[in-house]
Amino acid sequence: MIETFAVNEILKQAGWAEIPLSFSHFRTKDGHEVDLVCETDDGRIAGVELKAASSVEDKDFRGLRLLRDKLGGDFVGGVVLHLGPRAYTKEDRLHVLPLDFLWSWHRQGGEPG
Repeated sequence: MIETFAVNEILKQAGWAEIPLSFSHFRTKDGHEVDLVCETDDGRIAGVELKAASSVEDKDFRGLRLLRDKLGGDFVGGVVLHLGPRAYTKEDRLHVLPLDFLWSWHRQGGEPG
């Protein structure tokens, strides 16, 4: 339920984007997945994984790592959104953010990133 809510919120907020975005879901036969894949018209791709947990585990990055490694420079970044309070960079172009970041980043006077 939280995943559906978060995806719907991201899609709603994407309407404010200055560039057109398309969205999809990614899943392999091996069960690797990314809940939301965002793509620009020029082929830049970002991934969003949603976790209804207060902490993030290494396995939560499997799908994002796969996209990053397969797409190379076209993969601009991935994020795992979770219910906990911590935000940090896990590794190259992969980050962890609290779910409430979807509503709070603009109040902090900046842009996500």
